[in-house]
This record gives sequence, structure tokens and C-alpha cells, in this order.
Amino acid sequence: MAAGRIVTLTMNPAVDVSGTVERLAPAHKLRVSGARHHPGGGGINCARVLARLGAELLAVFPEGGATGGYFTRLLDEEGVKRAAVPVAGETRQNFTVDETATGEQYRFVLPGPALDAMEIGACLAALARNLAGVSWLIASGSLPPGAPDDLYARVARLARAAGARFALDTSGAPLASAMGAGLAIVKPSRRELEGLAGRALPALADVAAAARAIVASGGAEHVAVTLGADGALLASRETILVADAPAVAARTSVGAGDSFLAALVWAFEHGAGDALAYAVAAGSAALLSEGTALCRPDDIDRLAREVRARGLQQAMSR
Repeated sequence: MAAGRIVTLTMNPAVDVSGTVERLAPAHKLRVSGARHHPGGGGINCARVLARLGAELLAVFPEGGATGGYFTRLLDEEGVKRAAVPVAGETRQNFTVDETATGEQYRFVLPGPALDAMEIGACLAALARNLAGVSWLIASGSLPPGAPDDLYARVARLARAAGARFALDTSGAPLASAMGAGLAIVKPSRRELEGLAGRALPALADVAAAARAIVASGGAEHVAVTLGADGALLASRETILVADAPAVAARTSVGAGDSFLAALVWAFEHGAGDALAYAVAAGSAALLSEGTALCRPDDIDRLAREVRARGLQQAMSR
């Protein structure tokens, strides 16, 4: 089938800076080696993965200051088409440091610039202008300071008006406010799903029940729950599927969820019957790269041959 255009929305993008130190220690100058810079933020990461998969896409995001200019240059280097919205505040930076002595990874996430009502309105207007003929809209990541909790619910209404299917990956109040607003896919982690359910979900059956409840209530057509090393679960009205993650030698923890969501939307758009398996392979492939480099298509294809999605009862009987 012919694939349509995909738009991503990232309301709080960042220049992701990563590198390594031998050991973290207080009150010392820590000499970082192997410094790398990538454009980041949830929706931007999805766009980077989709561009590698050959999607026709556009990334919409606010851009501010010198860091924002550097951010867009990094995005251009990856061949991601963009619609940047100028804002007064400086685009943020995030920092990921790998400690070589222990193998631990430390992530330092800054809040980002506060956006006022006019700037938020400009972002939504830019999004609306670019939704004509779009198959999928993906919004992923945190909201910047000053953004209302119902922003993603407003985005969902724009997608619905344009006839685009909407996939959302966020957490907390912005996630809760968007439920039932016309989501095609919502992608919580187990912890985020526990927040929505208001209870712990220690067993696979608990996760499945909470995901099924969201679908049954009209919260979303599909609930894709990422389970870390345990893989992922995908619930719809018709079925619940589970796929184990392949064993990989992880070099990072950054970008696995974004890679998963990008690959899931890609597989849905191309009518792939093994969409969950492909998405789990992409999330696992992201762990193989250093820092914030994200997944590579050849790694996705290789790992996808090791992943099989199966029904819930079959998964629970193992």
C-alpha cells in the first residue's frame, strides 16, 4: 500500500549532549570524552528514526536562541524536514554521561524555555497548516514550562479535524487530559500506565487489564505499553499481543521508547502484520547505539527476525 505523510510535534526539543567519564565524583573537574551532539526530544527522535526508514515527514517544533539555531542545523544534517516556530526562550540542552568504571548511565534533563500563550498558539497554528493530507501525527515528549495540561488534547482535535491518526507518548496530566480525545495510539511505559490506572501493575495480566480498560472506555484505539527488558504489549478492541525483547548488549538507555513508537507507526502505515514485533525490534536496536544516536535500520531488520508477537494467553502460559 502507498504510505502517507507523517508529521511529528515536539513542544520541548533539546540538543542532546552525550559523552563518557571514567567515574563521577563531586567537587572535581570531570573530563568528558567522546562528546556527541544530536537533535532530541521525543517527537524529534521519532522523526529521526522515521527519516532513516524512508518516511515522508515533517517535524514541527519551537526554536529559540543560538541553541535553537544549532539544533536546526543538527536536524538538517540528518535530512529531517522541519517547520520551526520562533520563540523568545533558548532551546534547552540535555546531558547524558556514561561512567566507564561502572557501566552506569546518568541523564540530566533541563526544563526548557517557558512558552507564553502566543507562542503556544503559533506552534498549534504551524501544526494545523501542515496537517492537510497527513496520515499520522505523532506527538511525543514533555511539555515546556507554561504549557497547559490540555495541550495534547487540543492537538488531538486538530488531528481529528484534518483526518490524521494521532499517536501520543507523554506522561502525567498531559497524558490523562488527552485520553478520549481521539487517540489512535497511546504509548505509555508500565510506570506511566500505573499512573493512569492509579495502582501498581506488577504482572503481565495487570498490565493487560489496564490497557484493555483504556481501549474499552474509548481512551485510545490502541494502547502500546513498553515493558523495558520484558518487551511490550499492544492492546486493541480485537486482541492483546505481547512480544518479548531480544537479548542485546545495551550501550545506552536513551531513545528506545521513541524508536519503538516511530517503528510502530511506520509498520501500521505500511500495513505490516507484525507491527508490534517490528516496534520491539526498533526499541531494542536503539540500545545498541552510543549516547543519543538512536536505532539503525539494519539493526531493526536483524532483530525483527528474532521477535515474535503472540496472544496474551500464550504469553502468560510460558
